[in-house]
Amino acid sequence: MAAREILLLGHESLYKTCKEISKSEINKAKQIVEDLHDTIINFREKHGYGRAIAAPQINELYRVIYMNFDDTSIAFINPKLEFMNDETFEMWDDCMSFPGLEVKLIRYRKCRVHYKDLNWEDCVLEFEGDLSELIQHEYDHLDGILAVQKGIDNKSLRMNKK
Repeated sequence: MAAREILLLGHESLYKTCKEISKSEINKAKQIVEDLHDTIINFREKHGYGRAIAAPQINELYRVIYMNFDDTSIAFINPKLEFMNDETFEMWDDCMSFPGLEVKLIRYRKCRVHYKDLNWEDCVLEFEGDLSELIQHEYDHLDGILAVQKGIDNKSLRMNKK
């Protein structure tokens, strides 16, 4: 429907736990996904990056994630994250809610996501590497957790001037 304002670091809604969407609210989920799509495309045009966004970043406190990369679009309704093993990796993470700031943190290398699609069908996807990190980042948003809260230590923040 429309590109929405992305909430910035410090906004109280970013720290709230989101509620699940019920089947009767599927039209609400579809509207949120349309707004997430428009918002990420708008952000990408302005900043040159952005592959995924979570509903709380546009002040919708529902468990909805939208990914858009490499001609692929995926809407995750009520996702549940499962880690496939204990293998982790360190990486620098960024976020549309704090553009220019990066956080060094640890993520799981592989994960599986159980979710509903926009037809209310049960789906499962597995991710590895940077896409595993990406879904973990967005999933954290649904629980009111930001990457800046997961830094490895007090030297795990840096500015990116890109």
